[in-house]
Amino acid sequence: MKILVINGPNLNMLGIREPDIYGSATYADLCSLISNNAERLGVEVEFFQSNHEGALVDKIQESYKKTDGIVINPGAYTHTSVALLDALKSVGIPTVEVHISDPDTREEFRKLSYIRPYCLATVKGKGFPGYIEAMEILIKAAE
Repeated sequence: MKILVINGPNLNMLGIREPDIYGSATYADLCSLISNNAERLGVEVEFFQSNHEGALVDKIQESYKKTDGIVINPGAYTHTSVALLDALKSVGIPTVEVHISDPDTREEFRKLSYIRPYCLATVKGKGFPGYIEAMEILIKAAE
């Protein structure tokens, strides 16, 4: 099984950006944690991060027939991007939405997720381990 892990805007700034919310671990730390667990789970993982909505859409489209599942943290695009929803719907790849913090406990505008209706599940507020839970959800759904 091949899982594509997509991270949206500002996630490259983990460890610097709002450490009181996101912690002090870096994006490289996140990728390392995911890679180590992917090996344990017996899945292949690919990473993609961009601050640009179109690049995220392009990557989702490129994954058509090449990826078995997507774990996506759209960052701020969670609350604004119909384009990401449409891209996910067009490729039909099982997807789990993940958020390091719990957007439902933050500002009101963060409670809306355009991609959530498409996703198999949403994992939120569990920090970096939420990505591992998201992979496990995809693996179980594929069984």
